[in-house]
Amino acid sequence: MGSDEHVVVVGAGHAGVQLVDSLRAGGYEGPLTLLSREACLPYQRPPLSKDFIAAGSAAEPLLLRGASFFDDAGVDARWGVSAECLLPSSREVLTSTGERLAYTSLVLATGAESRPLRVPGEDLAGVFRLRTLDDARAASAALEGARRAVVVGAGFTGLEFAAGARARGVDVTLVSPTARPLRRAVSRTVSMFLTERHALDRVRFELGDGVAAFFGTGSDDGGRRRVSAVATTSGREIPADLVVVGVGVRPASGLAAAAGLELADDGGIAVDGNLRASDPAISAIGDCASFPSVHAGRRVRLESVQNATDQARHAAAVILGKDPGPYRELPWFWSHQGATKVQIAGLRRGDASTAVRGDVAAGRFSVFTYDDGELVCVESVNSPADHLAARRLLGAGRSLAPADAGDPAFDLKAYSRAAPAAV
Repeated sequence: MGSDEHVVVVGAGHAGVQLVDSLRAGGYEGPLTLLSREACLPYQRPPLSKDFIAAGSAAEPLLLRGASFFDDAGVDARWGVSAECLLPSSREVLTSTGERLAYTSLVLATGAESRPLRVPGEDLAGVFRLRTLDDARAASAALEGARRAVVVGAGFTGLEFAAGARARGVDVTLVSPTARPLRRAVSRTVSMFLTERHALDRVRFELGDGVAAFFGTGSDDGGRRRVSAVATTSGREIPADLVVVGVGVRPASGLAAAAGLELADDGGIAVDGNLRASDPAISAIGDCASFPSVHAGRRVRLESVQNATDQARHAAAVILGKDPGPYRELPWFWSHQGATKVQIAGLRRGDASTAVRGDVAAGRFSVFTYDDGELVCVESVNSPADHLAARRLLGAGRSLAPADAGDPAFDLKAYSRAAPAAV
């Protein structure tokens, strides 16, 4: 890279932090600026709806890197400074402090933002999302004196929060218009198992019902009315001391759109196989990026730590001129819900054909999903060995017959090791 290079990274989540780390590790010695909207050191986001909630006042965020990392790596980290405007024609970023930062390479790692519910009372005190550390701290503090919590949405965040709240003795009701939790994310087998486990832990499910409004009473210290109940579309009224809304996220692509960069149909920043945006001086990685996936056979946008960090490593290699080829890392995900650990390898394309391995009743099993006879996804519940084997198989592009997948006598571990992939 030339001596006049300056790489600017917008966003200090998993993707942005890994990007600056990978650039330095790869030999980049030029100026490197990291813009972070949040004023604190970058932290891991997944625990915010899991261990952080369950731990209560004892919870501390897990930092992505040690406090001295950015200074030691020579990263000009601007905490509490956001990008307000992109100027691709002059290759500059206008920051919230009024500074114009010139760049030769710009990486957008802006992540995602919570979807609004757009119902009356959404801005009441006691209605929380769990996107940031401040969100999680506020929700966790509210649980201290709460008796009843309502979770809106039956995705991973909602279920994880429900488990954490129950661990602290708070009654939880989960409301969702879907017929079953995680309807799009996991197979029916895994969805029903998780529903039963949460129900055994006395989480109440109100499925097939949406939220019409939040009702409030009194006020908090700031003079706002505080949520006291949730009104559903069926006419029910559910008492609530606090509410967590987890109805999904949307890509934080507003900066890119305002700058004239191409967006994909899913709202993400459209990038090519090397994660370059429609302006070749700009890359997009992580939750905000819509990329052509060899595993999905189409353009997708993924929300996972694995995808964020792997794309960061790939984008760094591209910026360093190492020609890594198109991005093709295998997607994988995880979720901790109380004592239940769910791990997913690959991408589901429906569950018309599945094979179950293990014992569902005992809570240790895996669901293998096939598309036109090809293994495309494996969901493992409390079965980490199956998950690792699945990552080897899918990463190497190997399949196995459904009959073998469901046969407890079949040596899945040995079969997967015949063609190991990076895990």
